[in-house]
Amino acid sequence: MFPPDNATPAEPTAAPPAEPTPIDPPPAAAPVAAGARLVWWLGAAVIVLDQITKALVRDAVPLYESRVIVPGFLNLVHVRNEGMAFGLLNTADFEYKWLVTSALAALALFGIVYYARHLRPDERAARMGLSLILGGALGNLIDRLWAGYVVDFVDVYSGTWHFWAFNVADAAINIGAALVFLDLLFVRRHASHPV
Repeated sequence: MFPPDNATPAEPTAAPPAEPTPIDPPPAAAPVAAGARLVWWLGAAVIVLDQITKALVRDAVPLYESRVIVPGFLNLVHVRNEGMAFGLLNTADFEYKWLVTSALAALALFGIVYYARHLRPDERAARMGLSLILGGALGNLIDRLWAGYVVDFVDVYSGTWHFWAFNVADAAINIGAALVFLDLLFVRRHASHPV
């Protein structure tokens, strides 16, 4: 019943060699680089467009003057915003206000960069949104550091009601915030919030 002690054990049968499978590069390799280029390119475009439009307004429209673009709806104005978004701190008057508003803007920039580092490459809407926000924030920060205020020039109004005057950087920040918000609502779970 049992094999004798001097019997050699049977050779195990070898499995047939497996077919080699081709090694594909990870599919996310190309989109990561393309997505990163898109983000930086878009942010740089916002900064350039913002600075060019502000320079044109400074040259073409005297300070606190306006030009009617669409009667009853849209004016081109030249105003200085020494505060923050939507006129916050604009009427406050204290020494080094430009330094406080610049420091707050720089702090917001660090928060944006920190958040961007936690996004996956496939979260394109959030990446584009953060790029717009970053470009807009840097565009306005350039003004604050250079002149101590931001030039605003778009005046949207109806009758006697006027929205706060804004610029290209402000528009980019708001559009970017909307894209990030939509991405948070409608895209898969974020890497920064695994459950």
